[in-house]
Amino acid sequence: MTDTLNKTAGANAPINDNRKAELLSKQVKHIDIKSFDTRPIVDAMADMSFTSRDLGRATNIYNQMLADKDCSIFLVIAGSTSAGGCMDLYADLVRNNMVDGIVATGATIVDMDFFEGLGHKHFQALEIPDDDTLRSLYIDRIYDTYIDEEALQNVDHTIFEIAESLEPRAYSSREFIREMGKYLVEHGKKENSLVKLAYEHDVPIFCPAFVDSSAGFGLVKHQVDAAKAGRPYLMIDAVADFRELTQIKIEAGVTGLLMIGGGVPKNFIQDTVVCAEILGHDDVQVHKYAVQITVADVRDGACSSSTLQEAASWGKVNTGIEQMVFAEAGSVMPLLASDAYHRGLWKDRPVHRWSKLFDK
Repeated sequence: MTDTLNKTAGANAPINDNRKAELLSKQVKHIDIKSFDTRPIVDAMADMSFTSRDLGRATNIYNQMLADKDCSIFLVIAGSTSAGGCMDLYADLVRNNMVDGIVATGATIVDMDFFEGLGHKHFQALEIPDDDTLRSLYIDRIYDTYIDEEALQNVDHTIFEIAESLEPRAYSSREFIREMGKYLVEHGKKENSLVKLAYEHDVPIFCPAFVDSSAGFGLVKHQVDAAKAGRPYLMIDAVADFRELTQIKIEAGVTGLLMIGGGVPKNFIQDTVVCAEILGHDDVQVHKYAVQITVADVRDGACSSSTLQEAASWGKVNTGIEQMVFAEAGSVMPLLASDAYHRGLWKDRPVHRWSKLFDK
């Protein structure tokens, strides 16, 4: 957190506000999956080959999840698709009962969604000067997308304010993110925030690496200030995250995974099967359905690139109903999600409200 910023790019160099405004002039517009119907396109792609056919099969599997009234669906997000234009897409999945739980990176939930929930925006990079120039203007870059660092610091401060208002004890990331959703209900400036809608619809959000985001800055400041004052402080309990997510898996029984990217969120949700077995639930089912959209190369042995077939060797995923789609998710998720929305299988789904499992 940079409280000493005071509109300076360095010790003596003031920020060029006109140049900054030029670079932050075109907002990213989040795609609206309700405004177009991709069913004919996806049906046609299913009769093609290569990635087109993979996407057709993946969309079919997601629709199977929605049609299975016993299935609880987890949306799993890593990467920057929220900043890149998919933020409203994910919000619509929650609003329309198309997912029952979310596992994501801290950046997805805090730096992107909560950020916009507070009224800030992401911007298209119409030109990319050298990154030292961007730094001098306090503009952060995600490939071809810009974020105003000064606006991002508002997120740091807001997380700090939320932490200061809570009882000083251990919280799972789900508990703390629920408080963020409550804050947006009272103070937010965007109706279609994923964090806000998840709070309102009792859809739990887990961030297994929560502090690897703007939340970390605010929480560190909370702890340091409290320690200096001799006060107790809150902390994020990562073990509670794993326990709570595993509890949902045990209670849910049949589960399906819609995974964008990979990394920690992917491994975290898949490991709930193994954890349930360790807790003595030998009858726990592997994840029945699984779709992963990724551009990661399978040859490096990393979690992000490991195939769902590989996950089956660990006893995590059913090999019969899974599909890898090797594509940039921002280019294919609108096709998949619009198809599923317009087929309407979500209209007859039961509402699970898994957050209520932890109501005291």
